[in-house]
Amino acid sequence: MSNIIEGMESFFGRGAFESKVFADETCCFIGAFGNVGVVKTDEGLILFDIALRLFGPRVFQEVRKFSDKPIKYIVYSHGHFDHCLGYAPFIKEIKEKGWEMPQVIAHENCVRRFEKYRMLSKHQLWTYQQQFASVGVTMTDTESIMGALEPTIIIKGNESYNFSLSGYNFEIHHDKGETDDSIWMYFKEKKVLFTGDLMVSSYPNIGSPFRVQRYGKDWAIAMDKMMKKNAEFLLPGHGFLFKGKNDVQDVLSITAEALNFVHDEVVKRLNQGKWFEQIYNEMLDIYPDKFKNHEFLQPKYGDYRFAITDVYRLYHGWYDSGNPTDLFPAKSSEVAKELLKIGSIEKYLAKAKMLYEEGKFQLALHVIDIVIKGSTTASNSLLDAYNLKVKLLKRKVEEEEGSFIAVNILKTSMNQLKTNIKELKQELK
Repeated sequence: MSNIIEGMESFFGRGAFESKVFADETCCFIGAFGNVGVVKTDEGLILFDIALRLFGPRVFQEVRKFSDKPIKYIVYSHGHFDHCLGYAPFIKEIKEKGWEMPQVIAHENCVRRFEKYRMLSKHQLWTYQQQFASVGVTMTDTESIMGALEPTIIIKGNESYNFSLSGYNFEIHHDKGETDDSIWMYFKEKKVLFTGDLMVSSYPNIGSPFRVQRYGKDWAIAMDKMMKKNAEFLLPGHGFLFKGKNDVQDVLSITAEALNFVHDEVVKRLNQGKWFEQIYNEMLDIYPDKFKNHEFLQPKYGDYRFAITDVYRLYHGWYDSGNPTDLFPAKSSEVAKELLKIGSIEKYLAKAKMLYEEGKFQLALHVIDIVIKGSTTASNSLLDAYNLKVKLLKRKVEEEEGSFIAVNILKTSMNQLKTNIKELKQELK
């Protein structure tokens, strides 16, 4: 657990746990990477998200410092493992005290998400190991999704759901964004928004490399709907509690503007008949400084570059280059072997090293991959190529990449290369 906490602290710039009472002491914010919102009423508590399994005991402790009342409702903002798996201590308490089980509110697509995770459990584990390599995700983290509390109140389609507890009124709305099952809650009397990952205090997690389609335009629309509530508090899925109407409006407004920008600029270029490579590079050049430098649009997890890809794939098929060579591609290893027949391994190595020295790390990676993919036998040249690729990835991590996801992908590849290096050294002895 300590590795997970330390990894999250290093990337997100705060301790993994923070508790804060707000909104006339009716609400509690528990920062547990995936934030937990608690509302206290005379009849009992509402939990908006319940964090990941590993943090469940600590979240339970923080909730019980706030109130000893029974849990009446649990709301899943969406079905990701860091928001809906920390339930075990609460269920244990309920059984020990003979309380009624809480109602569990979720969107119908959350139910489908759980079914998908069960079907793809091994694939999910593999992607988690890639995406969260630096914080030590284990098999139990993904297995526990199989035992997630099943929703008892299921929101259909674009319907809203309203309920009352002890005279307080709560609105739950569905809008697509990071997921197709996302919901957000508005606590009317205290003017509190609980957003889940529709707000994450950094660049929205749209276009995550291992995840399915996200929905930028719908996401921006959700921000607009939230702005109309004129809330005085906003509890995001990750990050700090926002307090004050102006701060809440500002963060919603700039996030909506950034999402609309990436959506509209991709769509404009699609309508101009441009292919992905041209769209991607043009949009890197036009990214406004007001987004690039904004405190709450930093690429700590999501990334503008990921977002370009995500909007493109929403509206376009898999054939994205315009080059018929890519329609039915040959194996990249076979292509590399042919290239090495034209130019020697030594020449490619020398070119990659020169690009490395010039700080052109991405170009150097493309060149060095020709050596790695095209080599058919163990050799010192292949060993040099592995070592150079490790150096390239290390420099990219240290100097170019800020996104938690991107850094973990690069680190995972570095670790695999280091294993390859050990094996190759043994073979060359």
